[in-house]
Amino acid sequence: MAAPASLRVTNARLHPTPEHGLKTYDLLVEGDRITSLAEAGSRPARIPADVREIDAQGRFLSPPLVDPHVHLDIALTVGQPRHNATGTLIEAIQIWSELKPSLTVDEVKARALEVIRWEVAQGTGFIRSHVDVCDPNLTAVRALSELRREVKEDGVLSFPQGKELMREAMRLGCEVVGGIPHYEWTREDGIEEVRFIFDLAQELGAPVDLHCDETDDEQSRFLEHVAAHTMRRGMQGRVVAGHTTAMASYNDNYAFKLIQILRRAGVTIVANPLDNIVLQGRFDTYPKRRGVTRVKELDAAGINVACGHDSVMDPCYPLGRGSMIDALSMLVHVAQMTGRDELFRAYEMVSCNPARGAGRPASIEEGACASFVIFDCDDEVDAIRLRPPALAVVREGRVVARTEPARTRIFRQDREEPVTFTPAHSERPHHQHQGGNPN
Repeated sequence: MAAPASLRVTNARLHPTPEHGLKTYDLLVEGDRITSLAEAGSRPARIPADVREIDAQGRFLSPPLVDPHVHLDIALTVGQPRHNATGTLIEAIQIWSELKPSLTVDEVKARALEVIRWEVAQGTGFIRSHVDVCDPNLTAVRALSELRREVKEDGVLSFPQGKELMREAMRLGCEVVGGIPHYEWTREDGIEEVRFIFDLAQELGAPVDLHCDETDDEQSRFLEHVAAHTMRRGMQGRVVAGHTTAMASYNDNYAFKLIQILRRAGVTIVANPLDNIVLQGRFDTYPKRRGVTRVKELDAAGINVACGHDSVMDPCYPLGRGSMIDALSMLVHVAQMTGRDELFRAYEMVSCNPARGAGRPASIEEGACASFVIFDCDDEVDAIRLRPPALAVVREGRVVARTEPARTRIFRQDREEPVTFTPAHSERPHHQHQGGNPN
């Protein structure tokens, strides 16, 4: 593949906007690196002759979004072989078990690739996919391993040859060891699964990313074992726990203790609000639990918290379009993170925080990898509020996606007026939302 041409972006508001205020910046990209970054109007020492120009017109330039938790193997299967009539996780699992025998490598790859296209077009630069390995043929693993993604399974010990299938999945190209200890038949089996996961990860030099305590049962407490293994095995910063919804049901004394242990262990927590707001609390009458982990408390304690999309049109969640901003919008509502500073903190949960959890850099600075997104909005808060299109998505110096913004007009008597969904008194750079693509 030919090297990317040089790229110059002008008049962009940079993440994190609270640090930069209303200033706009110009940046020069050569190859896959940002080689110059300065306030708008400052010319770099040299501009390559073949440079391509994008005028951001005061719009928001962000690190690429990251989806740290999605199931590409089951995506876009809604209605196959039947719809989830109850909307429950129990029925979703049954439907998936009915579908698995008919999977083929080609159709799994086709569905997964389609969702990847959706996510990339909306600004996602890195995806970590979990994949079910509890299939003797490992069809989904074989498909997704060709797309270089990661792994989960449906209860290692309770599934015949579960440990052997895990090892084979890693041999086929999975890069992260996963698990789901709360699905084991007994508490003791769940604890044994956690031990096996960490044994395998250490043996292979792989990180860990497991589903943990995705239940409303306040007695499901496998996360403490995950944290303990992380510290005892020196794997701080290399372990991710997804869902952890039982934490919302723990008594406050135990939750406080657990949060301190998680902070010491350096475990990243991934909340998945789109799925869990509809899957959890199904056995409740009223009051009905929200089914999302203690996002605010974990974040306030200094724990790395991220947000995943989880499902896209599958038996667990029949909706979704692969938008990390949609997932984030749900998170700030369900977790009650609508304070001004909290909204900026929340944006990190779909950008820098999940990148950190995956061991990937995510910054906009000279010398950094030239991967970023220009959104049709002013800042992080407007990105959450407006859920705007990604006008330009750049990966390693290449423009990999563009979106033409929509135009909205109303007609009042004899005149036409644009609607921008931005207050007229807003203190922002003067560009017109929906009024044209940066070029």
